[in-house]
Amino acid sequence: MATQRHRWLTLPDSRDRRRVAAMRVHILDEARRDYAQRHPDATLAPVVVLIAAYEEEANLPDVLAAIPTEVAGLPAATLVVVDGGEDGTARVAKEAGVHTCVLPVNLGQGAALRLGYELALDGGATIIATLDADGQNDPAELDAMVQPIVDGDADFVIASRRLGVDQTTDRFRRAGVRLYATLLNAIVGQQLSDSSNGYRAFRAELVADLLPRLRQDQYQTAEVVIVAGTRGWRITQRPTVWHPRASGASKKGGNLVFGLQYLRVILTTWARVRLRNDARA
Repeated sequence: MATQRHRWLTLPDSRDRRRVAAMRVHILDEARRDYAQRHPDATLAPVVVLIAAYEEEANLPDVLAAIPTEVAGLPAATLVVVDGGEDGTARVAKEAGVHTCVLPVNLGQGAALRLGYELALDGGATIIATLDADGQNDPAELDAMVQPIVDGDADFVIASRRLGVDQTTDRFRRAGVRLYATLLNAIVGQQLSDSSNGYRAFRAELVADLLPRLRQDQYQTAEVVIVAGTRGWRITQRPTVWHPRASGASKKGGNLVFGLQYLRVILTTWARVRLRNDARA
């Protein structure tokens, strides 16, 4: 019989972690099969506008209707990854006629975007732009976001509500945007004003380089900046308008939860990247 001391020293059972990992693989494979059946041999446009959507049935139709079919002079296609949920988000995307991949359960925005990156690359995208499904980003600004990549001036473009117009009124979120931009700039040697903005554009080669190095399932915007910055990719920013949510509540949690989780992602990603670089030295 195990003694109390032995129970204190017993390591956590790894079976639960293996079980969860196996379930995630199954969920992602199921979503890929569903996508392949709906879009066999899918070939996308040079510019892919990628949206990870979780329970945004009310907001997604207007967002999809506003996305242009040409961005910065290049043909554009829209890809929606529906991150589980119980509302009609998947139905809305399918009825809009855009490429749609549906995860059977919610895995988090970061996981949904990684799957979307993979599908966009497989579909032949040369530039991938991401924006939110809640109406806070204006698809009319896609030209401005993508043009620096088309011109060869940048590999990664981040929208900035601080350089543009922030129409929201949450002072705590605004303070957090400034604080975390300062912290990330110190880590990656950039001069970004809005590092947590999910409105972004990427050169496909950058996405292919980053994809196997991304881990975060949620609050993942900081991870992408840190990994891209430490990998030496060229990052720039463009002013945009930041609208209030069209309807509904944020899925990111309250200010305290969001702030702490975002800080956790910054610190853990920085530690992981730094340890990897130190190991190579």
